[in-house]
Amino acid sequence: MKSIIYFVSEDWYFCSHRLPIARKALADGFKVIVITRINKHGDIIKSEGFELEPIEIKRGGVNLVSEFKTLFALYSCYKKYNPDIVHHVALKPVIYGTLVARFIGSIKIVNAMAGLGFVFISNKKRVKLLRFFIHRLFRFLFNNKNGQLILQNKDDLEYFLKNKLVKKDRVKIIRGSGVDINKFIPVEECIGIPIVMLASRMLWDKGVGEFIEAAKILKQEGVEARFVLVGKVDSENPASISNSQLNEWNELGTVEWWGERSNMYEVLAQAHIVCLPSYREGLPKVLLEAASCGKPIIATDVPGCREIVHDGENGVLVPLKDSNSLADAIKELVNNPNKRERMGENGRRLVEREFSEEIVAFQTSRVYRKFLV
Repeated sequence: MKSIIYFVSEDWYFCSHRLPIARKALADGFKVIVITRINKHGDIIKSEGFELEPIEIKRGGVNLVSEFKTLFALYSCYKKYNPDIVHHVALKPVIYGTLVARFIGSIKIVNAMAGLGFVFISNKKRVKLLRFFIHRLFRFLFNNKNGQLILQNKDDLEYFLKNKLVKKDRVKIIRGSGVDINKFIPVEECIGIPIVMLASRMLWDKGVGEFIEAAKILKQEGVEARFVLVGKVDSENPASISNSQLNEWNELGTVEWWGERSNMYEVLAQAHIVCLPSYREGLPKVLLEAASCGKPIIATDVPGCREIVHDGENGVLVPLKDSNSLADAIKELVNNPNKRERMGENGRRLVEREFSEEIVAFQTSRVYRKFLV
């Protein structure tokens, strides 16, 4: 039996973004092993028929002792299972997993970058220096005959090719992680004051600050709407927003902070408009889910977001870090229920046509099959 290892930092991320792909691999006859840090989703992973190997890995910060422990634990897992393919997701698993797999030498490597995050966005001097070294490391990791890189949008592809981080024949675009179109379905808009929602991890670079400013502008103009933040604090991310700041906004009535929610279909069903004024994305799953639910979506005109938001058709694209333009776009949709309905219908059709879980899982399985020919 052929075997495949998925190495992902967090168990919740594997379940939310990679579970359908792993299910497809299992259905195709692979033995599936998941290596991840266990929080709350270990039983869910095992219930799918996958083998589970817990690992201690920190996404943020660098402690040499703990990092070497992670590398050694990863090496032990790869030697134990001797997989045919390893599939790494996000920056640190990509780096560590590829180093280990290349050291062993016989493993086919699939690396999935889910977007270029803080390290590639920040202009701080120390981050720029880190980016310089990561570029050099990527050139070593990605240019080998046993490797395939998966990116989620054409802007990231252009970045990797322009900086000579990977050769063109070793990179492929698979647009996002897909959405369950049978679960995220359109429903009638809730009656009452329109809810404008930003659902994401609570990070500054998701545009939360701009969303807050837009809410203040619209409240001063007397626009009747509820502004809602949904998502958890991610303390391991350098761009994390503190609990105290979120609670302060909530107490002042600037926004409602609903915290982390697992039932995203029910949450999105309550929204009238879904926003993500992010600084850069791979292809944001929350916008896919919102569009699948028939919601109009507003996002910044940046890589990743413009893959799913077709300006004027299923939503609105606004300039980066522009709270006034964001406020104008929200106001226009709050005041035009017919436009919301039309955009929602267009978004649903787009997701059905291009972004379903089945499409993404099939495209990924083709990468695996190509390796095994």
